[in-house]
Amino acid sequence: MDQEILGLLKQKMQKTLQVVRDDLATIRTGRASPALVENVVVTAYEGTQHLKIREMATITTDGPRMIIIAPFDPSVIGDLEKGINSANLGFSASTDGNIIRISIPALTAERRDEFVKLAHSKLEGGRVMLRQVRHEVMNDLKHRFEKKEISEDDKERLEKEIQTITDEMMTEIEVLREHKEQELNNI
Repeated sequence: MDQEILGLLKQKMQKTLQVVRDDLATIRTGRASPALVENVVVTAYEGTQHLKIREMATITTDGPRMIIIAPFDPSVIGDLEKGINSANLGFSASTDGNIIRISIPALTAERRDEFVKLAHSKLEGGRVMLRQVRHEVMNDLKHRFEKKEISEDDKERLEKEIQTITDEMMTEIEVLREHKEQELNNI
């Protein structure tokens, strides 16, 4: 039962970390990355479909400042361009034949500071989610103890292990913060 509780905790916390990683990937660093546009939702096919760009096209980079989007269906190229331009991402898309080119402008110092603050707020949201997962598991543990499913010694030992796992995940968040700050400041 102990391994079941700890395994569930680790699984939930890993999912939380992945959400934070994905969220951080959307913060542009002045360098072209498919993650900057892949989750933009576009209204296509005369308003009948709402799809993410990654579901509609191949997204690649051409150098550090250019994203190229090649739609699977060339008839939606106008919808893709309109969707990207209306998403307010800080750059604009232009059609070049059957592909869309997005030129990523260099970041100003002011924008870098804004993105660092944005990254910090997203990371703080990740910390909150980790604490919520810990809280849920601790409550489950408390209920099991009250139902006499586990002993007091087991409860205390598991609480310590849960806190250790939580601390490890918080360290992972800190590593993500350092990496993202470095990425934003070194370009």
